[in-house]
Amino acid sequence: MMSLKAKDTLTIIVLTIVWTKALSQQQQQEQSIDPDLISKVTTLFSDTSNNQQIRQQLNRGFGHVVTPVPIGDTEPSTNFQSISGRSQCNCVPYHLCDPSTNMVTEDRAFDGFGLINLRFGRDDDPVCDHFLDVCCDGARVHNESLVPTPQEERPNRARGCGIRNLGGIDFNITGAEDNEAGFGEFPWTVALLFADTSNYFCTGSLIHPRVVLTAAHCIYNLTNKFIVRAGEWDTQTTKERLPYEEREIVMTIIHPNFNIGNAINDFALIIVNNPFTLGDHINVICLPLQNDVPREGTICYSSGWGKDVFGAEGRFSAIMKRVPLPIVEFNSCQNQLRATRLGSRFALHRSFLCAGGQLGIDTCVGDGGAPLVCGIGLPSENRYHQSGIVAWGIGCKDAIPAAYAHVGLARSWIDEQMLANGFDTSSYSPN
Repeated sequence: MMSLKAKDTLTIIVLTIVWTKALSQQQQQEQSIDPDLISKVTTLFSDTSNNQQIRQQLNRGFGHVVTPVPIGDTEPSTNFQSISGRSQCNCVPYHLCDPSTNMVTEDRAFDGFGLINLRFGRDDDPVCDHFLDVCCDGARVHNESLVPTPQEERPNRARGCGIRNLGGIDFNITGAEDNEAGFGEFPWTVALLFADTSNYFCTGSLIHPRVVLTAAHCIYNLTNKFIVRAGEWDTQTTKERLPYEEREIVMTIIHPNFNIGNAINDFALIIVNNPFTLGDHINVICLPLQNDVPREGTICYSSGWGKDVFGAEGRFSAIMKRVPLPIVEFNSCQNQLRATRLGSRFALHRSFLCAGGQLGIDTCVGDGGAPLVCGIGLPSENRYHQSGIVAWGIGCKDAIPAAYAHVGLARSWIDEQMLANGFDTSSYSPN
């Protein structure tokens, strides 16, 4: 799926350099560090640097997101002529076009807008400006958005935290060559953006209408003002029927045992000024019970907008991606990491769990703080809880598991912080 994989902080890079050098030259006890070794090891980890200036330069993300425009300002292109020779039609956002003259009932209840091809427009005909625009004849064009039946009002729909909108809301997608998630499929996933530039630098998850869970390394010593955006999907358009929401930061809480040197206990909470409006495309994720460990081999998902490959040539994702990742047993993960340049004496801290290890399927740079969620309850419910937070890994898309902050070990701490700040913990507890 998506190729995302967030790495560590610059301090971890330096620590790894020193430590790896010590292992390889412990008999010689040399005091200097080989510059070539520094060059190699600095490619291990991500852009999320403790150095603010480097962080700003590297974490560009989707800094050129267009400003949202009210739906009412959308003007159909009435003069559009199909280049295929078909009858005249207008290019309008999908939600302004009746998907079928017989689909929308008198009470305006309907399930969705059908199938949308993410790759439409490359070779197909006719071509609208964006894949979320549809070629709509005049009789089917509406001045106001058509609204499908809300997800929670649909028969046999589960309620509460962690409900994945399998395939997305409003429409199903085809042409997802880069493992794109559906619109609103993972409604708890939020983006952290610098307030002055809208540059994306990390991901988080909504656990309460006013509280976000993320990685401590993302916001540790962060001096820039940043905002939280929920409900985002395609970062290069506002043609989705439901708009994203942004909130300012009131407080950040770092786990007291977080160590910037090795990223252990990589947990942080962000409190925003006003609650997000929960709905079809914005919702909270469930959290596991204290000390809960996902079973080895369980397929979990990470979601975000990280890079497709490591390094300068990598590009951030425009559309939210989803990465299916199997849980890797702790000792097996540690042994695999020891077989890398980390060396045979590397000890994986118990505040991490591991996932991944499949060539070409990975999280990557820019995914720091992204949730790793695993299914719980009845399969028909499509309910998930968050078992991990993207922390660090070796490269991107390599056949080596990545380390995720183990949320099950932090549940009691999260509860304590929530209660201390006047928030109910029921928001992330399954019904």
